[in-house]
Amino acid sequence: MSLIKSISGIRGTIGGVPGEGLSPLDVVKFTAAYATFIKSTTTRTNKTIVVGRDARISGEMVDSLVVGTLTGMGFNVLNLGLATTPTTEIAVAEEKACGGIIITASHNPKQWNALKLLNENGEFLNDVQGKEVLKIAESCDFNFAPVDELGHEYVNNMYSRKHINSVLALDLVDVEAIKKAGFTVAVDAVNSVGGIVIPQLLRDLGVKNVIELNCDPTGNFAHTPEPLPENLTQISDLMKTGVADVGFVVDPDVDRLAIVMENGEMFVEEYTLVSIADYVLSNTPGATVSNLSSSRALRDVTERHGCSYSASAVGEVNVVTLMKETGAVIGGEGNGGVIYPAAHYGRDALVGVGLFLSLLAKSGKKVSELKKTYPSYAIAKSKIELTPSINVDAILEAVKEKFSHERITDIDGVKIDFPNSWVHLRKSNTEPIIRIYSEAATMSEAEGLAQEIKDVIKSMV
Repeated sequence: MSLIKSISGIRGTIGGVPGEGLSPLDVVKFTAAYATFIKSTTTRTNKTIVVGRDARISGEMVDSLVVGTLTGMGFNVLNLGLATTPTTEIAVAEEKACGGIIITASHNPKQWNALKLLNENGEFLNDVQGKEVLKIAESCDFNFAPVDELGHEYVNNMYSRKHINSVLALDLVDVEAIKKAGFTVAVDAVNSVGGIVIPQLLRDLGVKNVIELNCDPTGNFAHTPEPLPENLTQISDLMKTGVADVGFVVDPDVDRLAIVMENGEMFVEEYTLVSIADYVLSNTPGATVSNLSSSRALRDVTERHGCSYSASAVGEVNVVTLMKETGAVIGGEGNGGVIYPAAHYGRDALVGVGLFLSLLAKSGKKVSELKKTYPSYAIAKSKIELTPSINVDAILEAVKEKFSHERITDIDGVKIDFPNSWVHLRKSNTEPIIRIYSEAATMSEAEGLAQEIKDVIKSMV
């Protein structure tokens, strides 16, 4: 059993002893703590919190606990039922609600579930706010409402339709161009809520031929749900037969978008943001942002357009904060998370689909041809395990000192930028591990760079 408490929410495996897994008692405790925090900080007066969930098996059970707890705390609940993470974010802003809870464990397997916590803008809590919720939960410092002040639940299942309509209305989503292109598109929605919204979005975009894989929202994931190449063999094999122009894969809560090329090869998640940023910048020049662990290709493409790029600490809330500070027109994360402020400040696979198909239609290229127009990099991800007695912060400081002659960024761990490559070291908050991300022109070079850094750390230990 696992229970992970972080500033971005609470996630764990369903069942088990309270405090060791995501048991019903834990769901109630953290929901009550969140409600207590919102009650003391919101500027809204409608006492409403929006709740949405992905299709995982435990979702209905957790939803009942969350809704009951929120109404027990005196809040009204606008329950969207099955809804994507970006749909729920949009609903919070549109309803001018006090906040929102998304019941989803994102890319984790089916035994996991989680509470993702939103502020009144429909954005994730920041570090200070998240820590305050955890503090309230730890002390159980909350009071439930008396009988005459209980909240009420209201069901609204129209927000998926509103979300799709908002994508269709974006200036850079060219429905006519997509319709004229006559695309055949394959979709793998891993049997979650993406199976409801992505095929419908495609048809509304004018795609007549949609091949649906795993689009029945049962929560019985057809494969490991994280959209990584090793998990996408089914759609890759399909694409190799030449039946579709492009394949789209989303995770269970539909905030990440992976693309499969017409030849069955991966477009690579990092390039979802890179390609869409290229399209956005060609129409609306401006700043871009991604996190420190994302590909240098976004910086290269941004500078090619004569615009400025900035890197944030890892985490969606950090990317959004820097996007607002720099007035970025596009940003996101290298895991296929596209954040387009013209839509809203949240990772959104629906927005990604609309913008990518517009780019593809206007380019007149195959997806594989389009990929060749972008800088080619490969990212390796590894880790080094240390003993609990080792001071990880001291190790990172020593690495920083050793490579002080290179460009160093230390807002989130240590990132070392070499002329043609980079490596990013981040410590785990839960175990004595340093995660190592490295990028170079080829995978062998990236892996070699990671090994070099590992050897440096081992010599220090």
